[in-house]
Amino acid sequence: MSSTLISRKLVERTVGDKLLSIETGYLAKQASGAVVVRIGDTMTLVAVVAAPGREGLDFFPLTVDYREKTYAAGKFPGGFIKREGRPTTKEILTSRLIDRPIRPLFPEWYRDEVQIQAGPISADRQNDPDVPSMIGASAALVLARVPFFGPVGSIRLGRVDGKLIAFPTAEELEKSDLDLIVSSTEKAVVMIEGFGEELPEPEMGDAIMEAHRLNQELIALQKELVEAVGLPPLEHPEVTIDPLRQTIYERYGEPFRQVKQIVMKAERNNATKALLDTIIKELLPAEPHAAATPSLTLDTERAAHGDPAPSPVPADAEVTPGRIKAAFGAVEERIVRELILDGKRPDGRGPKDLRSIKCEVGLLPRAHGSALFQRGETQALVTTVLGTGADEQRVDGIMDEYSKKFMLDYNMPSFAVGEVRPIRGPGRREIGHGALAERSVASILPGPSRFPYTIRVVSDILESNGSSSMASVCGATLSLMDAGVPISDPVGGISIGLVQDLAAGRHMLLTDIIGDEDHFGDMDFKVAGTQRGVTGIQLDLKNHGITEPVIRETLEQAHEARLEILRAMLRSIKRPREEISANAPRLIQIQINPEKIGMVIGPGGKTIRRLQEETGAKIDIDDTGVVTLSSLEAAGAEAARDKIVAMTEGVQVGRIYEGRVTSIKEFGAFVEILPGKDGLVHISELSDGYVSSVTEVCRVGDPMLVKAIAVDDQDRVKLSRKAALAERGQVDELAGRPRPAPTGGGDPRGPGGGPPRRPSGGDRDRDRDRDRGYGGDRGGPRGSGRP
Repeated sequence: MSSTLISRKLVERTVGDKLLSIETGYLAKQASGAVVVRIGDTMTLVAVVAAPGREGLDFFPLTVDYREKTYAAGKFPGGFIKREGRPTTKEILTSRLIDRPIRPLFPEWYRDEVQIQAGPISADRQNDPDVPSMIGASAALVLARVPFFGPVGSIRLGRVDGKLIAFPTAEELEKSDLDLIVSSTEKAVVMIEGFGEELPEPEMGDAIMEAHRLNQELIALQKELVEAVGLPPLEHPEVTIDPLRQTIYERYGEPFRQVKQIVMKAERNNATKALLDTIIKELLPAEPHAAATPSLTLDTERAAHGDPAPSPVPADAEVTPGRIKAAFGAVEERIVRELILDGKRPDGRGPKDLRSIKCEVGLLPRAHGSALFQRGETQALVTTVLGTGADEQRVDGIMDEYSKKFMLDYNMPSFAVGEVRPIRGPGRREIGHGALAERSVASILPGPSRFPYTIRVVSDILESNGSSSMASVCGATLSLMDAGVPISDPVGGISIGLVQDLAAGRHMLLTDIIGDEDHFGDMDFKVAGTQRGVTGIQLDLKNHGITEPVIRETLEQAHEARLEILRAMLRSIKRPREEISANAPRLIQIQINPEKIGMVIGPGGKTIRRLQEETGAKIDIDDTGVVTLSSLEAAGAEAARDKIVAMTEGVQVGRIYEGRVTSIKEFGAFVEILPGKDGLVHISELSDGYVSSVTEVCRVGDPMLVKAIAVDDQDRVKLSRKAALAERGQVDELAGRPRPAPTGGGDPRGPGGGPPRRPSGGDRDRDRDRDRGYGGDRGGPRGSGRP
């Protein structure tokens, strides 16, 4: 149904202390359903189009795309190309947030193509458009008149000083110890995505249920919009399911049960495929038509067997390999669920049993930290690399630009599940799993003032049979500890599954689910955290939602399993290493006066480039005056630190400097000890021995170790080479060298005799030097006697 028939309508409601409105009938009227959701000055447009699906589809072709246009925030796109390009990580994660709560709320038989496009048209940089887009997707679907078991309410909660805040702003989230998104129907919770600072499980459960309560107001608002538009209630048709399912169930149920209890994944999959081949061979010649088997309506079948996967196949349809495969899949799901409810998991474990865990650290010699985490047939190789401020990731979008010092990337190649696929870039699933693991670990990392390194963690999944994202969390913790990152507490993660039989009123929670339990079960509830509380939580469902008792039971069961996992992890490494890897750069941070940043950088960057060349250290300075020095060797960073400290503090009497000779005079050498600042080393201060000429000791451009011995009232600096050498214990080549005896048979001072006069360095020389001036800023006058 096109919304061109809908007149302009707007409904609004205050949720918490935020006013939220939904409007339709004004923009995008040729879409099947379109709304504009507004909170503050953030407005997001969501449009839904439903069209007939392609013939032969065996899945529901739902597509969700969220895109941000920078004009919404009054900005230009960053970079050289001033137009939005491929989707950013934020856009991909928001697309997943919109998709996850609504996908399970479509009937299994529905095969029409549905496309949802969302994005902000106005952004105030305080109210994130992601959750309003989730609300808009539900509202647009209801208006589009597709068979959707909605509406769905979605809300973000923060917590500041122990108080829960609905739809927190960006400023409020910076102070919050919780960032929780919950989606609900009227009866149950259908999606959770949340991150906290070690929130105890009961407090996390309370926050989830408060979000569920507030979502009822958002559901009522959407119903108010439908009523304002004047749309009648949508009726879902009764669907006849394929009777071939019951035929296969009755004939092959026992072999099916035996196959689905094989412990090893590969053997179980091979046996399942062999059974399918056998069924196809036996059913094709014997039963070309399925009309002999009575059909069951959707409601009767689901009530009898709890089968959630009906398909609109005519009772007299011809039996084909494709039809057999579809029926086989439905029977496989039914049998796996029955076995689990009877207490028989595919790999033989009990409901709360973990698979065997193996942890190793320090596997890779060149990475700064590495770990292997294996739980059953899920294996994650996780590495850590430490970098400098230059390695931070700049993130630009419609919200304020910021920099990331911690990144976690997740990769799962096809060989991890024994498949052949072309190698592509990371998909939505990989980006989503990486983001979940990253935010679950981020809260236990040290602050930049304590550990200034930029951190990148990479999780490569080498084997996968359930919950590889939580394996990445565990492996990331081990890898960070191996790298010497001083984390506050180790983080572990686990996934809890669920199989429900609503007709019988039974359910079974499953700790550490494997692939079959995830695929055929109702829930994948991931919980990560420390021994103190939850740091990350994510719920995905295949049914129509879970209630409060199941949520709280899951959180408690996950807590018990997490403690066991943490104990296994700490057996391989008890605490972060005292020293970072020898291959990691050495970082030193110092604070300088922001007014002296220009002095360190120099004209056109000349000074900072020279410092980097001389010390081999990389120098990064931020606007607050924090200087980060990095070098592969500690000596380089320390040398750069000493030079910058000396430069910004000014000349300190008694301090030794490594200078460079800039000018040579008869009476001494001028040495640059700081950029733009030099002093005089008088010839008498060059050595303890006799120096007849300055060029005996140095030439222009030579490095020279000097000590500042005086600064006069005109800021002229007097330096001493011999004092610096003596203090450092270095060799003075001319030390002890005597003055030459007088020549020419007489006293050069006349008949009166007396000690021989030094050719330079006497009082008259000193007076002359004082008249000439010494020290001062290079390029300016050195004293009153110098023009």
